[in-house]
This record gives sequence, structure tokens and C-alpha cells, in this order.
Amino acid sequence: MWQGTVALQPGRLIYAGQLGVAHRHRHAAVQLVLAIAEPVRLRDESGTEWQGRAAVIPPGAEHELAGGSAGLMAWIDADGLFGQALTARVRRTRLPVDSVAAWAAAARPLLDDILDGNLDHIPSACQVLGKLADAGPPNETPLHPALRRAVAVLPAMLDHTVHLGQLAAAAGISASRLGHLFADELGLPFRAYVRWARLRRAIDHARHGGTLTDAAHAAGFADSAHLTRVCHEMFGLAPSLLARAVDWHEPVP
Repeated sequence: MWQGTVALQPGRLIYAGQLGVAHRHRHAAVQLVLAIAEPVRLRDESGTEWQGRAAVIPPGAEHELAGGSAGLMAWIDADGLFGQALTARVRRTRLPVDSVAAWAAAARPLLDDILDGNLDHIPSACQVLGKLADAGPPNETPLHPALRRAVAVLPAMLDHTVHLGQLAAAAGISASRLGHLFADELGLPFRAYVRWARLRRAIDHARHGGTLTDAAHAAGFADSAHLTRVCHEMFGLAPSLLARAVDWHEPVP
């Protein structure tokens, strides 16, 4: 049973708590699995089963998970710098990237952190993610003023198609420059950032009592089926689970 805390940030969704069962699926994000109390079981597309404490699953790889342990689950946007770094770790194993052997080998350097860390605590989980991606400490440099304006304006545009040029005009900068700022300072391409902003808006709406249909429309999805499909594609989980079955960690401004 999934029971824990979720944080949804640009480019990543982090879950800390009791790991549940995820039936055979594949998704667009890079997935990280870290178990604390006891090993979890993973099975790849070939049917090969592995039992262990840590795995990095690349985008598009079919898999299933048997839960039962406490730990961390994270989904990282594959197009962002973080996701690319995680996928590169899997490739550097020189094992077939769709195999559980490669996923386990890619995550092996984190085993000491799993044993010593407090992965049922969201801030600690974020630190572990940074180590795995070779990202070091979070970048504390203030965002470019135009990017800060764009990020502030974007939520008001989510009920319609968001065009980079339109957002750039509102931020007082050229579209090409704004696109580079998204990639360089936020680590995500513009379209990926918008997708994660829509998911956050929809899940926020649903967890505060709105229906999935209302949540989908509020975030610019065509309907609840569209929202559900995107959630499954990104996380392998239903939006109803993310909205109501777990608690949410809200970052301090």
C-alpha cells in the first residue's frame, strides 16, 4: 500500500514512505527506487527478477515493482539535466539498459547513503538525489530576473496553450534567450517545465477537493482521461492516488 509523503517540484516527483505495488508498465520519466527497511523486487521486460535496495530505471523501460518496504521513489524528467545524468549512469554500466542488472549497477554507489540516510524524510531524500546525479549541492544563485518573471507569470497561462514567445513577451526578453534560461538555470527545456507545471496545478486542484475533470481543465488538459494518461506516462500512478492517498510536503518559501 502506498502511504507516505510526496513533493512535486519542477522536473521531479519525490515520494518517501511505504512503497506499494506497481504492475507492469513503462513511463517517460527516469525512475529511482531506494528501499530502507528491506529489499524490494523488480522485474524487467524479459521477466528477469531482481531483489535489492536501489535501482535507476531509464525512460521507456518496461518494469514492475513489488513493494513492502519503506523508502524513496522518485520520477525525474528524462529531458532535463538531472534525468540525462541518471540515464547516463545506466548506460555507463555497459549492461543492456532495459535489464534489472543495469538498473541495480547504476544505483550501487548509493547503497551507503541508503543505510545511513533518513529517506522517509523529503529534504534528506532530495540530498540523496543530488548525490546520485553528480549534481552536488543545489544551485543557490538567484534566477535571472526575466526567468523569475516568466516563472511567476506562467501559472496564469496554464488553462490555455502556452507559447514560448508569448511568455517571453510577458517577461520582457526574447524567446530564444528565455528558452536558453529554462535549460541553463532550471535544468529543463521549456516544454518540459510547462508539462510539470500543469501536473502540479492539476494535482493541487484535485487534492483540495476538485474532481479530476475540474482539475484537468484547470491545468489545461483536455479532460480527466488526458490527465490520467499523462500521469501514468510520467509516473505509472493514477492522479487520484497522488491527490488523496498520500500527504504532501510543501517547501518553505
